[in-house]
Amino acid sequence: MKCKVTVDTSHYPKEGPWELPEGWYWCKLEELCVFLSRGKSPVYSETSKEYPVYAQKCNLKEGGISLEKALFLNPGSLPKWPTEYRLKTGDVLVNSTGTGTVGRTRLFNEQVLGPYPFVVPDSHVSVIRTFSQISSEYVFILLSSEYGQQYFAENLAGSTNQKELYIASIAELQVPLPPAMEQTRIAEQVFSFEDNIKNLDDEKIRIQAFVESAIAKILDLAIHGKLVPQDPSDEPAIELLKRINPAFKPSDNLHYRGALPLGWELCRLEDILEYEQPQAYIVKSTDYSDKYITPVLTPGKSFVLGYTNESEGIYNALPVIIFDDFTTESKYVDFPFKVKSSAMKILRVKGEIDIRYVAFFMSITRLAGDTHKRYWISEYSKLHIPIPPFQEQKRIVSKIKELSMQLDLLVADTQ
Repeated sequence: MKCKVTVDTSHYPKEGPWELPEGWYWCKLEELCVFLSRGKSPVYSETSKEYPVYAQKCNLKEGGISLEKALFLNPGSLPKWPTEYRLKTGDVLVNSTGTGTVGRTRLFNEQVLGPYPFVVPDSHVSVIRTFSQISSEYVFILLSSEYGQQYFAENLAGSTNQKELYIASIAELQVPLPPAMEQTRIAEQVFSFEDNIKNLDDEKIRIQAFVESAIAKILDLAIHGKLVPQDPSDEPAIELLKRINPAFKPSDNLHYRGALPLGWELCRLEDILEYEQPQAYIVKSTDYSDKYITPVLTPGKSFVLGYTNESEGIYNALPVIIFDDFTTESKYVDFPFKVKSSAMKILRVKGEIDIRYVAFFMSITRLAGDTHKRYWISEYSKLHIPIPPFQEQKRIVSKIKELSMQLDLLVADTQ
């Protein structure tokens, strides 16, 4: 569809969806275009890799454009493709079919071609090519805006499984058109905002990586007695371990013992933990709702699968550590819960051991060896854990919480 731009504004609509600033006009999108068309149905080649075809999947969900997964045109069909179908820098491309992707809008730049001479659109993509006097960047911003996306959504045709955005509907979109210089200023301002947002997102990623590294370092210092000072008046850990088990004997692992701080003792996790196999919760699709309050824990790093109102099988003897046999991930839990998988074990501490200290230790400690192996808790519990005096355990936990709150504030400041 070819259109003609004109300086005659007498035929423009006098009114549109909202009142425009002075010097702006309402017009139809087709009036701004030198080329407005759906692509064509290509004949693909199984051997030639010379002429890529631009399809819906080239408009990446996460943003941007890629020809990495493009299919290629049969060279013998080139005469059926007029040169105007070859995409140019500034073309606005709109996915025009497909539930979930229809209306997705991207701004084309020939830099994505790489070694290819040109690319043509298939029949599921619409091409909007404006006159040189019109800012294609402004049109792209308009179509990507809530106004443009809502218009697309309200003008779809076809069945539920195959929604269509016809070119005639795109052509009829009412465009609030600013003066040419203002179009450019608007585009520059919006893209500047987007660059700033991207920079902020990159900064958040860097800060999050720093925070994760800092937490790991804090926990490492904690279990080596370097996070808080030792107090000679604290009861040595050997005494509390003997109260847990009068037959307890200190470990003869000289590698560990030589680095223990004053008053600390070395034992195995099994010396201070007891565990049980919970009954797995049978999940039904109707069990979960945001209105329910009891979390259901599942294996993996996230642990929380959903929320249920089922009262049977809720675990209330808190706090505990949840251990995943498959991933060796562990989580300190101090709220009522249900579990989905029998691969998860419930761990409790014996006697005067701060469970949060043990949870910190387990969160940064892994068995050496095959990372793909499934480690049963009975095997994992053979790990050595350095135990501080009980009062020092509490000081360590308090210090970790304090530093974690400060790191949380650092992350919150970037939101």
